[in-house]
Amino acid sequence: KLREEVNQQAKSGEYKISVNDFVIKAAAMALLKVPEVNSQWMGDFVRQFHTADISVAVATDLGLITPIVKSADRKGLKAISGDVKSLSQKAKENKLKLEEFVGGTFTVSNLGMLGISEFSAVINPPQAAILAVGQTSKRVVTDGDSTKVASIMTVTLSCDHRVVDGAVGARWLQVFRDHMEDPFSMLL
Repeated sequence: KLREEVNQQAKSGEYKISVNDFVIKAAAMALLKVPEVNSQWMGDFVRQFHTADISVAVATDLGLITPIVKSADRKGLKAISGDVKSLSQKAKENKLKLEEFVGGTFTVSNLGMLGISEFSAVINPPQAAILAVGQTSKRVVTDGDSTKVASIMTVTLSCDHRVVDGAVGARWLQVFRDHMEDPFSMLL
């Protein structure tokens, strides 16, 4: 609902915020709250980062590439959306600079727009985790004694257990879920 309201504010198509833009922002904010996940395995030590540079999986004619939305934790949804569109276009034209696709701290891979409900994604080394995002669907859910129709998205977090164990991964997923269920929390 918030996404629809935000997009209605755009003047003549100035921007269009996608569900994936919200996912990227929620992932970035969760990385700051659970910094163990915002890490890389460096062979004999773990490097932890203080900004969330989110790699976004993009399919091209030459294969999959992961351009980076740098400092996604510090950007608004409009800036994230613009970055994703620009970087995706560059990726498809094979015009990305090395620094635009090397060095991300976490990856989001979204196959929801292709009708995939859930999948497991392979970690992008040396990153410690990747989030696989499935399509959003309407489902009937219970809320106390009543039922309602809600939009439900399935996500799967794959973690390198040398860096992020299951308990830390679960904590990160809880924070991510909280942001997705309360998108206003990402705006403040």
